[in-house]
Amino acid sequence: VAIGVVIGALAGYFGGWVDALLSRLIEVMICFPSFFLILTLAALIKERSIFHVMLIIGVTSWTGVARLVRAEFLKHKGLEYAQAARALGIPVRRIIFRHILPNASAPVLVSATFGIASAILVESSLAFLGIGDISVASWGETLNAGRLEGRLWLILAPGLAIFFVVTMFNLVGEGLRDALDPKLRR
Repeated sequence: VAIGVVIGALAGYFGGWVDALLSRLIEVMICFPSFFLILTLAALIKERSIFHVMLIIGVTSWTGVARLVRAEFLKHKGLEYAQAARALGIPVRRIIFRHILPNASAPVLVSATFGIASAILVESSLAFLGIGDISVASWGETLNAGRLEGRLWLILAPGLAIFFVVTMFNLVGEGLRDALDPKLRR
């Protein structure tokens, strides 16, 4: 989320060649199938830790947030409060992070909750395939052990846990979207 917010904010605020360059970077990253890119990056690391797995997931999944933040910044930079901040001579960094970003953060929060659910699925998929951190207990690793040993409870328990947690994060995301959407307020 942090990578996407920074790149999207810079692209949306500055526009012009900065926007064109960063938008092409985003589009190039979107072109790669993310799961295969994650598999490739994980295969390059000899001793993986949970930090490495989280870093790989973060490096490959920032594009959606960046496009969303870029669109919000394009919308908000022309509004009166942003123009007033520029007219007062407030530094660009402060305008971006203190004025526009808090007003454009509602869609980012919603996207972040969906991103957490997606990251849980990706991590459990990597652990199921044996590419995750083998020193840390994981739902995917437990699913794989249940499959290999033919034990149904080792498949059902983590499978239901993954289903429950991902569903809850998706419901929280939808609830945030409904709560923060000004078009739905009465």
